[in-house]
Amino acid sequence: MRKTKKADRKNAVGKRVETGESVADRKKRAKKIVASLHKQYADADCALIHKNAFQLLVATILSAQSTDETINKVTPVLFKKYKTAKSLAGAPVEDIEEIVHATGFFRQKAKSIQGAARKIAEEYGGEVPANMDDLVSLPGVARKTANVVLGTAFGRNEGVVVDTHVGRLATLLGLTWTSKDQKDAVKIEKDLMELVSRKEWTFFSHALIWHGRKVCRARKPDCDRCVLVKLCPSAHVG
Repeated sequence: MRKTKKADRKNAVGKRVETGESVADRKKRAKKIVASLHKQYADADCALIHKNAFQLLVATILSAQSTDETINKVTPVLFKKYKTAKSLAGAPVEDIEEIVHATGFFRQKAKSIQGAARKIAEEYGGEVPANMDDLVSLPGVARKTANVVLGTAFGRNEGVVVDTHVGRLATLLGLTWTSKDQKDAVKIEKDLMELVSRKEWTFFSHALIWHGRKVCRARKPDCDRCVLVKLCPSAHVG
């Protein structure tokens, strides 16, 4: 029996959970999920420490394949030395690499944040652009990073941030049609944007990330204290 439950859990995590719902019913359930998240995580926000849009942009680029805790230790050092896009753009890349070394893939990340800083300084007057098209034209910036910056720094709900937690929980909650192991972030985002009210997109992302870290952890989900348990078709599987 234990092996069967584990196998069921693996299947639930690996692909969309079949709920038998109509799109309308799934939207109603999504609305209830958002309401429950508001009650549980009213203050949910981006965990990356920042003072402005530029700092958030750089921190988000650095956060790939790293932890927020690590990034929040590295960025104060980086921004103390390089306070603006122009100063970071003109810094010796070796110096940047040394500062961001702990974040992993430090050479590529140093290249990306300096490239983004250079373009911001040269083409946008030192200010981070506040629209999707310009943001994704910056080195190291894809939709996920752009959504973080637009939603958190500019208060613009242009999309849903899909990180590993959001992809995993959206699948377990039966809110997305996903490919194996939640690799198709763009597809997951599209599914969520169709089900969740636009005004909730930024909050929904932050709240799911918090929930994924605190309760519905990948290795040991705690269904017994989950506020979404009655709304989750994967609850108590495994």
